[in-house]
Amino acid sequence: MSGSDTRHAVRETAVDGSELLRATFRRSAAGVAVITAHADGRLAGFTATSLASVAAEPPMLSFNIGARSSSWEVFARAEHVGVHILGEHQADIAATFARGGADRFAEPTRWRPGPFDVPVLDDVPAWVACRVVARVPAGDHRVVLAEVLTGDPDGPGRPLLYHERSFTALRD
Repeated sequence: MSGSDTRHAVRETAVDGSELLRATFRRSAAGVAVITAHADGRLAGFTATSLASVAAEPPMLSFNIGARSSSWEVFARAEHVGVHILGEHQADIAATFARGGADRFAEPTRWRPGPFDVPVLDDVPAWVACRVVARVPAGDHRVVLAEVLTGDPDGPGRPLLYHERSFTALRD
């Protein structure tokens, strides 16, 4: 028996690239964040699983937002954003901010105006307020790069995860 006989067979699935990308990333657990902004007297926010650390000096992060998203118009003009790591106790908040057409800042969402006038959600494990430094076109989305300015990393709870189209929690 050759060494190649003991390996798993490589198989390919015939799907278009967009569906392949979605199916692949469904297999990867991702942290769940809510990104918020305030511009021109309007509030906006959305649930994101695309949050990433970019650099330590200066401290920068990135997230993606759909260019056709109902939130994009506000995020396209906002100078600052709030980034909130959701806790496993906040699947309802994640669902609210993921739902189109919802008044995401109405009850039962608990929030307050924060630094730089960004909406800050209550009871999250961590949040930061950031200055937007770039919006980079990437297909039907925009990659937003933002410099971390202030925040609180010591809130309650363990992180909420998204896997296989549902919210879940870490297991010990």
